Amino acid sequence: MTADDQKRISGEAAAELVEAGMVVGLGTGSTAAWFVKALAARRLDIRGVPTSEATADLARELGIGLASLDDVKSIDLTVDGADEIGPGLSLIKGGGAALLREKLVWEASRRCVVIADAAKHVKTLGKFPLPIEVVRFGHPHTGRRLADIAAEFDLPPPRLRTAERGVVVTDGGNVIYDMASGTIADPAALASALKSVTGVVDHGLFLDLADEALLGTDDGVVKLVP
Repeated sequence: MTADDQKRISGEAAAELVEAGMVVGLGTGSTAAWFVKALAARRLDIRGVPTSEATADLARELGIGLASLDDVKSIDLTVDGADEIGPGLSLIKGGGAALLREKLVWEASRRCVVIADAAKHVKTLGKFPLPIEVVRFGHPHTGRRLADIAAEFDLPPPRLRTAERGVVVTDGGNVIYDMASGTIADPAALASALKSVTGVVDHGLFLDLADEALLGTDDGVVKLVP
């Protein structure tokens, strides 16, 4: 089974958790897209709260009714992908540059389910570069402060994310710095240190937020809990 097949079956399994009348957080990324497609196929009367403009566009195309986070008091269930799933369902997210909106939706949710292919399940977080969302104004200065934080944790300095079109800008108008750490020995301490830096909007460490994970494997979907 390919990684894409594993993503698909995890997304389809998560779609079965949705019930009519729910407010559902719609994640961002290739795995979350499979969930959105499977959810649309069920044709339930739900409202989706998208975590990015790309997800909103896909949901509209598939006929899912949408609401903004401002328009709902709470979200019944959010389903989203992850770049890494570590011990206790600690996560690295933000590879799709949507981490801020994702975290806001997750924190407004009663239940959060992460979906992924089997390779995303790791013993220690850090092989995937940790995304850090930074206010665009003065970001080179913020980047240097982030390098100081990285040095305190014996990590390499983060790098500004770029693409063929230039500097990557999030839906919120911010930029992303990626910290290619290799191993994050103390995710909670690093998360706290990063949030203390003026100019940092948020980071891709999602700690104590996921209630369960659905992993697509060659043997089917495996459920993980913290």
